[in-house]
Amino acid sequence: MTDVALTPKFDYDEQIAARFLANKGGAGGLHTFLGIRITAVGPGAMTGELDVRAELLTPIGNMHGGVLSAFCDHMLGCVCYPVMKKGQWAATTEFKINLTAPVTQGTVTANAQIINLSRTQAVVRIDVVNDARLAAVAQGTVTIRDPR
Repeated sequence: MTDVALTPKFDYDEQIAARFLANKGGAGGLHTFLGIRITAVGPGAMTGELDVRAELLTPIGNMHGGVLSAFCDHMLGCVCYPVMKKGQWAATTEFKINLTAPVTQGTVTANAQIINLSRTQAVVRIDVVNDARLAAVAQGTVTIRDPR
């Protein structure tokens, strides 16, 4: 058996984390339209919430898989910023999502955890919970770039 740390250690910028927590959806873009709120930030971890609204549901009353995918994609990149070097930016390279239970009401909570972080990429896992059930599981890779 190898001696691998299950929880990686990260440099962590508390000021960047605080900015994520202070942003109440006023930055514009898709995450504002969806209503994504960052509710907790820690070294290599982030939690966000999204309220279920009628305009985010399919005709049969379930939250659209594209909405859950966009939520996961947003969390996938955002969790990286408090642990990256100043001026770097992150872009999703790929991610996979398993939709495990229908979402019809309430609030959806996403818990993002960085599994691995190198100089040029991060691998992140996102667990999405609704009504005490696992609604989705996603994992993805983010490319990390230095400023130009």
